[in-house]
Amino acid sequence: MTLDGLSNRAAWLTSAKSHPFDIAPAPIVPPGPSQVLIRAHAVAINPIDYKLQATAFIPLQYPAILGQDVAGEVVAVGAEVNRFKLGDRVLGVTAGSATRKNEERAFQEYVILEEGLTAPVPEGMAYERAVVVPLGATTGAAGLFLEGALGLSLPTERRGEYKEQDGDSGKKEVVLVLGGASSVGISAVQLAVAAGYEVVATSSPRKSETVLQLGATKVFDYHSHGVVDGLLEFTKGKAVVGVLDAVGAQAQAIEFVQKAGGRKLVATTIPFEEPPEGVSVKFIQALSIKGTEVGKVIWETYLPQALSDGRYVPAPEPVVVGKGLESIQKAVDLKARGGTQSDGKKIVVILE
Repeated sequence: MTLDGLSNRAAWLTSAKSHPFDIAPAPIVPPGPSQVLIRAHAVAINPIDYKLQATAFIPLQYPAILGQDVAGEVVAVGAEVNRFKLGDRVLGVTAGSATRKNEERAFQEYVILEEGLTAPVPEGMAYERAVVVPLGATTGAAGLFLEGALGLSLPTERRGEYKEQDGDSGKKEVVLVLGGASSVGISAVQLAVAAGYEVVATSSPRKSETVLQLGATKVFDYHSHGVVDGLLEFTKGKAVVGVLDAVGAQAQAIEFVQKAGGRKLVATTIPFEEPPEGVSVKFIQALSIKGTEVGKVIWETYLPQALSDGRYVPAPEPVVVGKGLESIQKAVDLKARGGTQSDGKKIVVILE
Protein backbone atom coordinates (compact mmCIF):
# COMPACT_ATOMS: atom_id res chain seq x y z
CA MET A 1 0.00 0.00 0.00
CA THR A 2 1.36 3.39 -0.95
CA LEU A 3 0.28 6.80 0.26
CA ASP A 4 2.67 8.65 -2.02
CA GLY A 5 1.45 12.07 -3.07
CA LEU A 6 -0.86 12.57 -0.08
CA SER A 7 -0.24 15.33 2.42
CA ASN A 8 -2.09 15.98 5.64
CA ARG A 9 -2.90 18.98 7.81
CA ALA A 10 -4.51 19.08 11.24
CA ALA A 11 -5.92 21.49 13.81
CA TRP A 12 -3.32 21.08 16.56
CA LEU A 13 -3.47 21.86 20.26
CA THR A 14 0.16 22.82 20.77
CA SER A 15 -0.06 22.77 24.57
CA ALA A 16 -2.60 22.44 27.36
CA LYS A 17 -5.40 25.02 26.99
CA SER A 18 -3.79 26.57 23.89
CA HIS A 19 -6.10 28.72 21.76
CA PRO A 20 -6.58 28.92 18.82
CA PHE A 21 -5.81 25.62 17.13
CA ASP A 22 -2.64 25.70 15.07
CA ILE A 23 -3.32 24.59 11.49
CA ALA A 24 -0.15 22.77 10.52
CA PRO A 25 1.12 19.68 8.69
CA ALA A 26 0.45 16.26 10.21
CA PRO A 27 1.79 12.82 9.33
CA ILE A 28 -0.26 10.32 7.35
CA VAL A 29 -0.09 6.91 9.00
CA PRO A 30 -0.97 3.76 7.00
CA PRO A 31 -3.98 1.89 8.40
CA GLY A 32 -3.41 -1.16 10.58
CA PRO A 33 -4.80 -4.56 9.59
CA SER A 34 -8.36 -3.81 10.78
CA GLN A 35 -8.38 -0.08 10.02
CA VAL A 36 -9.24 2.25 7.15
CA LEU A 37 -7.73 5.60 6.22
CA ILE A 38 -10.26 8.17 5.04
CA ARG A 39 -10.12 11.61 3.48
CA ALA A 40 -12.30 13.57 5.89
CA HIS A 41 -15.08 15.58 4.28
CA ALA A 42 -17.07 16.58 7.39
CA VAL A 43 -16.50 16.66 11.15
CA ALA A 44 -18.95 17.38 13.96
CA ILE A 45 -18.30 19.18 17.23
CA ASN A 46 -19.07 17.60 20.60
CA PRO A 47 -18.95 19.00 24.16
CA ILE A 48 -15.80 16.98 24.89
CA ASP A 49 -13.94 19.00 22.25
CA TYR A 50 -14.30 22.41 23.87
CA LYS A 51 -13.90 20.97 27.36
CA LEU A 52 -10.60 19.34 26.46
CA GLN A 53 -9.30 22.53 24.89
CA ALA A 54 -10.48 24.88 27.63
CA THR A 55 -9.73 22.82 30.73
CA ALA A 56 -7.32 20.01 29.75
CA PHE A 57 -9.20 17.87 32.27
CA ILE A 58 -7.91 14.72 30.58
CA PRO A 59 -4.11 14.60 30.29
CA LEU A 60 -2.96 14.57 26.66
CA GLN A 61 0.41 14.21 25.01
CA TYR A 62 0.99 17.54 23.24
CA PRO A 63 0.86 18.54 20.50
CA ALA A 64 -2.54 16.86 20.23
CA ILE A 65 -5.44 16.55 17.82
CA LEU A 66 -9.08 16.39 18.96
CA GLY A 67 -12.35 15.27 17.36
CA GLN A 68 -14.49 12.12 17.33
CA ASP A 69 -17.20 12.46 14.65
CA VAL A 70 -16.02 12.19 11.03
CA ALA A 71 -17.34 11.25 7.60
CA GLY A 72 -15.38 10.92 4.38
CA GLU A 73 -13.99 8.72 1.61
CA VAL A 74 -11.86 5.62 2.06
CA VAL A 75 -8.38 6.05 0.54
CA ALA A 76 -6.60 3.02 2.04
CA VAL A 77 -7.62 -0.20 3.80
CA GLY A 78 -5.82 -2.60 6.11
CA ALA A 79 -5.00 -6.16 5.10
CA GLU A 80 -7.85 -7.70 7.13
CA VAL A 81 -10.57 -5.22 6.15
CA ASN A 82 -13.38 -6.82 4.16
CA ARG A 83 -16.30 -4.43 4.57
CA PHE A 84 -14.83 -1.43 2.76
CA LYS A 85 -12.87 -0.64 -0.38
CA LEU A 86 -11.22 2.41 -1.88
CA GLY A 87 -13.71 5.13 -2.75
CA ASP A 88 -16.40 4.05 -0.28
CA ARG A 89 -18.22 6.85 1.54
CA VAL A 90 -18.22 6.19 5.28
CA LEU A 91 -18.95 7.64 8.71
CA GLY A 92 -17.19 6.66 11.89
CA VAL A 93 -16.27 7.46 15.45
CA THR A 94 -12.54 7.81 16.04
CA ALA A 95 -10.77 5.68 18.64
CA GLY A 96 -8.19 8.29 19.60
CA SER A 97 -9.69 9.00 23.00
CA ALA A 98 -8.87 5.40 23.92
CA THR A 99 -5.63 4.86 22.00
CA ARG A 100 -4.26 8.40 22.51
CA LYS A 101 -2.99 8.30 18.92
CA ASN A 102 -3.29 11.56 16.98
CA GLU A 103 -3.86 9.78 13.68
CA GLU A 104 -7.08 8.41 15.20
CA ARG A 105 -8.61 11.85 15.78
CA ALA A 106 -11.06 13.71 13.56
CA PHE A 107 -9.79 17.29 13.23
CA GLN A 108 -7.48 16.63 10.28
CA GLU A 109 -7.71 15.94 6.58
CA TYR A 110 -6.81 12.23 6.73
CA VAL A 111 -8.13 10.10 9.59
CA ILE A 112 -7.61 6.50 10.71
CA LEU A 113 -10.82 4.63 11.66
CA GLU A 114 -11.37 1.17 13.08
CA GLU A 115 -13.35 -0.97 10.65
CA GLY A 116 -15.57 -2.03 13.56
CA LEU A 117 -16.50 1.59 14.34
CA THR A 118 -17.27 2.55 10.74
CA ALA A 119 -20.42 2.29 8.62
CA PRO A 120 -21.31 3.14 5.01
CA VAL A 121 -22.90 6.48 4.19
CA PRO A 122 -26.02 5.69 2.14
CA GLU A 123 -26.20 6.86 -1.44
CA GLY A 124 -27.65 10.36 -1.63
CA MET A 125 -26.88 11.25 1.99
CA ALA A 126 -24.60 14.28 2.37
CA TYR A 127 -21.50 13.96 4.54
CA GLU A 128 -22.67 16.82 6.75
CA ARG A 129 -25.84 14.88 7.58
CA ALA A 130 -24.07 11.57 8.11
CA VAL A 131 -21.46 13.00 10.47
CA VAL A 132 -23.97 13.74 13.24
CA VAL A 133 -24.42 9.99 13.82
CA PRO A 134 -21.20 8.31 15.06
CA LEU A 135 -20.53 9.41 18.65
CA GLY A 136 -24.20 9.74 19.61
CA ALA A 137 -25.05 6.29 18.29
CA THR A 138 -21.99 4.72 19.89
CA THR A 139 -22.67 6.29 23.29
CA GLY A 140 -26.37 5.44 23.16
CA ALA A 141 -25.61 1.84 22.22
CA ALA A 142 -23.03 1.49 25.00
CA GLY A 143 -25.50 2.76 27.59
CA LEU A 144 -28.41 0.64 26.44
CA PHE A 145 -26.87 -2.67 25.46
CA LEU A 146 -23.53 -3.35 27.17
CA GLU A 147 -23.68 -5.75 30.10
CA GLY A 148 -21.78 -3.19 32.17
CA ALA A 149 -24.57 -0.65 31.60
CA LEU A 150 -28.30 -1.39 31.10
CA GLY A 151 -27.64 -4.70 29.31
CA LEU A 152 -30.79 -4.60 27.18
CA SER A 153 -31.61 -6.73 24.13
CA LEU A 154 -30.02 -5.62 20.86
CA PRO A 155 -32.08 -4.28 17.93
CA THR A 156 -31.52 -7.28 15.67
CA GLU A 157 -32.77 -9.64 18.35
CA ARG A 158 -36.27 -8.13 18.29
CA ARG A 159 -36.78 -6.81 14.76
CA GLY A 160 -38.62 -3.83 16.21
CA GLU A 161 -41.33 -5.86 17.97
CA TYR A 162 -42.26 -4.74 21.46
CA LYS A 163 -40.82 -6.72 24.34
CA GLU A 164 -43.40 -7.92 26.82
CA GLN A 165 -43.14 -8.15 30.55
CA ASP A 166 -42.66 -11.68 31.85
CA GLY A 167 -46.03 -13.29 32.48
CA ASP A 168 -48.06 -10.38 31.10
CA SER A 169 -48.63 -10.21 27.35
CA GLY A 170 -50.50 -6.92 27.59
CA LYS A 171 -47.73 -4.76 28.97
CA LYS A 172 -44.45 -3.56 27.48
CA GLU A 173 -41.00 -3.13 28.94
CA VAL A 174 -40.09 0.55 29.16
CA VAL A 175 -36.84 2.47 28.79
CA LEU A 176 -36.68 6.02 30.12
CA VAL A 177 -34.37 8.41 28.23
CA LEU A 178 -33.64 11.70 29.99
CA GLY A 179 -32.57 14.34 27.46
CA GLY A 180 -34.21 12.63 24.51
CA ALA A 181 -33.47 15.49 22.09
CA SER A 182 -29.71 15.54 22.73
CA SER A 183 -27.33 13.82 20.34
CA VAL A 184 -26.99 10.80 22.63
CA GLY A 185 -30.67 10.91 23.59
CA ILE A 186 -31.91 10.94 20.01
CA SER A 187 -29.76 7.92 19.27
CA ALA A 188 -30.85 6.10 22.42
CA VAL A 189 -34.53 6.65 21.61
CA GLN A 190 -34.16 5.19 18.13
CA LEU A 191 -31.98 2.28 19.25
CA ALA A 192 -34.28 1.32 22.13
CA VAL A 193 -37.36 1.45 19.90
CA ALA A 194 -35.55 -0.69 17.31
CA ALA A 195 -34.79 -3.21 20.06
CA GLY A 196 -38.47 -3.52 20.89
CA TYR A 197 -38.84 -1.34 23.96
CA GLU A 198 -41.40 1.34 24.68
CA VAL A 199 -39.52 4.61 25.17
CA VAL A 200 -40.56 7.43 27.47
CA ALA A 201 -38.37 10.53 27.32
CA THR A 202 -37.80 14.04 28.60
CA SER A 203 -36.84 17.11 26.57
CA SER A 204 -37.68 20.77 26.25
CA PRO A 205 -41.20 21.39 24.91
CA ARG A 206 -39.92 22.81 21.61
CA LYS A 207 -38.06 19.57 20.86
CA SER A 208 -40.66 17.09 22.08
CA GLU A 209 -42.29 16.60 18.68
CA THR A 210 -38.96 15.50 17.19
CA VAL A 211 -38.50 12.92 19.94
CA LEU A 212 -42.03 11.61 19.39
CA GLN A 213 -41.43 11.34 15.65
CA LEU A 214 -38.35 9.23 16.32
CA GLY A 215 -40.37 6.69 18.27
CA ALA A 216 -40.95 7.80 21.85
CA THR A 217 -44.42 7.08 23.22
CA LYS A 218 -44.53 10.07 25.55
CA VAL A 219 -42.25 13.06 26.16
CA PHE A 220 -42.22 15.12 29.36
CA ASP A 221 -40.88 18.65 29.86
CA TYR A 222 -37.67 18.26 31.84
CA HIS A 223 -37.99 21.86 33.09
CA SER A 224 -41.25 21.05 34.87
CA HIS A 225 -41.08 20.78 38.66
CA GLY A 226 -43.45 17.83 38.47
CA VAL A 227 -41.59 15.91 35.79
CA VAL A 228 -40.69 12.95 38.00
CA ASP A 229 -44.25 12.65 39.28
CA GLY A 230 -45.48 12.71 35.68
CA LEU A 231 -43.05 9.99 34.68
CA LEU A 232 -44.07 7.86 37.65
CA GLU A 233 -47.75 8.21 36.85
CA PHE A 234 -47.30 7.41 33.16
CA THR A 235 -45.17 4.32 33.81
CA LYS A 236 -47.30 3.01 36.68
CA GLY A 237 -47.92 -0.69 36.17
CA LYS A 238 -45.19 -0.99 33.54
CA ALA A 239 -41.79 -2.62 33.89
CA VAL A 240 -39.16 0.10 33.60
CA VAL A 241 -36.02 -1.87 32.73
CA GLY A 242 -33.58 1.02 32.79
CA VAL A 243 -32.97 4.75 32.73
CA LEU A 244 -30.48 6.36 30.36
CA ASP A 245 -29.45 9.88 31.37
CA ALA A 246 -28.06 11.62 28.28
CA VAL A 247 -27.73 15.14 29.69
CA GLY A 248 -26.57 14.96 33.30
CA ALA A 249 -30.09 14.90 34.77
CA GLN A 250 -28.92 12.54 37.49
CA ALA A 251 -31.09 13.97 40.25
CA GLN A 252 -34.22 13.27 38.22
CA ALA A 253 -32.98 9.82 37.23
CA ILE A 254 -32.19 8.78 40.79
CA GLU A 255 -35.42 10.20 42.22
CA PHE A 256 -37.36 8.27 39.59
CA VAL A 257 -35.73 4.88 40.17
CA GLN A 258 -35.98 5.28 43.95
CA LYS A 259 -39.74 5.81 43.72
CA ALA A 260 -40.55 3.50 40.82
CA GLY A 261 -40.77 -0.26 40.78
CA GLY A 262 -38.39 -2.32 38.68
CA ARG A 263 -34.64 -2.09 38.23
CA LYS A 264 -32.79 0.57 40.20
CA LEU A 265 -30.33 1.07 37.38
CA VAL A 266 -29.20 4.29 35.67
CA ALA A 267 -26.73 4.66 32.80
CA THR A 268 -25.35 8.19 32.58
CA THR A 269 -23.01 10.22 30.40
CA ILE A 270 -21.73 12.13 33.46
CA PRO A 271 -19.76 10.29 36.19
CA PHE A 272 -21.60 9.95 39.51
CA GLU A 273 -19.41 9.17 42.50
CA GLU A 274 -21.77 8.14 45.27
CA PRO A 275 -25.25 6.95 44.25
CA PRO A 276 -27.77 6.35 47.02
CA GLU A 277 -27.95 2.92 48.60
CA GLY A 278 -29.85 0.48 46.42
CA VAL A 279 -29.32 2.47 43.20
CA SER A 280 -26.73 1.42 40.64
CA VAL A 281 -25.31 4.17 38.39
CA LYS A 282 -23.20 3.16 35.40
CA PHE A 283 -20.98 5.69 33.59
CA ILE A 284 -21.24 5.32 29.81
CA GLN A 285 -17.98 5.19 27.88
CA ALA A 286 -18.72 5.15 24.17
CA LEU A 287 -15.62 3.29 23.02
CA SER A 288 -16.24 0.46 25.47
CA ILE A 289 -18.29 -1.15 22.69
CA LYS A 290 -15.14 -1.54 20.58
CA GLY A 291 -14.46 -5.21 19.95
CA THR A 292 -17.71 -6.37 21.61
CA GLU A 293 -20.79 -8.09 20.23
CA VAL A 294 -22.68 -4.84 20.81
CA GLY A 295 -20.23 -2.93 18.65
CA LYS A 296 -20.40 -5.56 15.94
CA VAL A 297 -24.19 -5.61 15.82
CA ILE A 298 -24.60 -1.83 15.90
CA TRP A 299 -21.82 -0.86 13.49
CA GLU A 300 -21.73 -3.83 11.13
CA THR A 301 -25.40 -4.84 10.96
CA TYR A 302 -27.87 -2.36 12.41
CA LEU A 303 -26.54 1.05 11.34
CA PRO A 304 -25.71 0.08 7.73
CA GLN A 305 -29.18 -1.36 7.23
CA ALA A 306 -31.16 1.18 9.26
CA LEU A 307 -29.43 4.22 7.74
CA SER A 308 -29.98 2.83 4.26
CA ASP A 309 -33.68 2.09 4.65
CA GLY A 310 -34.48 5.14 6.78
CA ARG A 311 -35.30 3.37 10.04
CA TYR A 312 -32.49 5.28 11.74
CA VAL A 313 -32.71 9.03 11.19
CA PRO A 314 -29.46 11.03 11.38
CA ALA A 315 -30.12 13.62 14.06
CA PRO A 316 -29.77 16.26 15.44
CA GLU A 317 -29.97 18.34 12.28
CA PRO A 318 -26.53 19.59 11.22
CA VAL A 319 -25.70 23.26 10.98
CA VAL A 320 -22.60 23.95 8.90
CA VAL A 321 -20.66 26.87 10.39
CA GLY A 322 -17.67 26.91 8.06
CA LYS A 323 -15.36 25.12 5.66
CA GLY A 324 -11.80 23.95 6.15
CA LEU A 325 -9.67 23.28 9.20
CA GLU A 326 -9.47 27.04 9.75
CA SER A 327 -13.16 26.92 10.80
CA ILE A 328 -12.65 24.32 13.53
CA GLN A 329 -11.84 26.88 16.23
CA LYS A 330 -14.87 28.98 15.36
CA ALA A 331 -17.04 25.87 15.59
CA VAL A 332 -15.59 24.75 18.92
CA ASP A 333 -15.98 28.25 20.38
CA LEU A 334 -19.61 28.32 19.23
CA LYS A 335 -20.25 24.99 20.94
CA ALA A 336 -18.60 26.27 24.12
CA ARG A 337 -20.98 29.25 24.16
CA GLY A 338 -23.99 26.96 23.78
CA GLY A 339 -24.56 27.94 20.17
CA THR A 340 -27.31 25.94 18.37
CA GLN A 341 -28.12 24.13 21.61
CA SER A 342 -31.44 25.90 22.00
CA ASP A 343 -32.62 24.88 18.54
CA GLY A 344 -31.37 21.32 18.85
CA LYS A 345 -28.81 21.27 16.03
CA LYS A 346 -25.30 19.86 15.79
CA ILE A 347 -22.34 21.98 14.71
CA VAL A 348 -20.53 20.68 11.63
CA VAL A 349 -17.49 21.83 9.64
CA ILE A 350 -16.99 20.80 6.01
CA LEU A 351 -13.49 19.75 4.95
CA GLU A 352 -12.81 19.80 1.21
